[in-house]
Amino acid sequence: MKNAMRAPSMGVKATVFLGMAALLVAGCASKKSSSSAAVSSAPATTAAVVPAATGAAAAAASAAGPTGPVTVATKTGPLGAYLTDARGNTLYLYTPDTSPTSTCYGQCIANWPALLTNGAPQAGTGATATFLGTSPRTDGSSQVTYKGHPLYYFKGDKAAGDTSGQGKAGTWFLVTPAGTQIAAAASSSPAVKSGKY
Repeated sequence: MKNAMRAPSMGVKATVFLGMAALLVAGCASKKSSSSAAVSSAPATTAAVVPAATGAAAAAASAAGPTGPVTVATKTGPLGAYLTDARGNTLYLYTPDTSPTSTCYGQCIANWPALLTNGAPQAGTGATATFLGTSPRTDGSSQVTYKGHPLYYFKGDKAAGDTSGQGKAGTWFLVTPAGTQIAAAASSSPAVKSGKY
């Protein structure tokens, strides 16, 4: 009788152990995928759901995807007015994108996270609502466009207002409120490493 009682207990213990092990493995995998995927997307959000982080940290904090529609606003710096997210993080266009469909994937998107949205993007101060749109990415997410340009962050920007991606590789540029690129080099930005991305 005692042996009969032990068998189910051992089975229960084994089941509990395996369940806990599976949870532990899933938790570790979740942490690993969060850190490695942190730069795959960089959505901004409206004031109610904006992450506290700025710059590259904002991209990392929003890796799970936006929780609502994002806001595109403007900021004025040494190169004039340019587009930002609701927190003031700089947004860029990529000149190889010749339509609203992004061509930035792989290592490109790792360095230049897309501005993603969950819902129609909103126009903040200085931005034109009719210029805002979305374009689907291959992973099913929705990237914000402005006057037909897919918008991106630069992981090298460390804080709101940084423009260290300006002119990088001759293909990444700030975007004016009119939806055109700012072609001038950033004079007050930190040095940008050479390379395609």
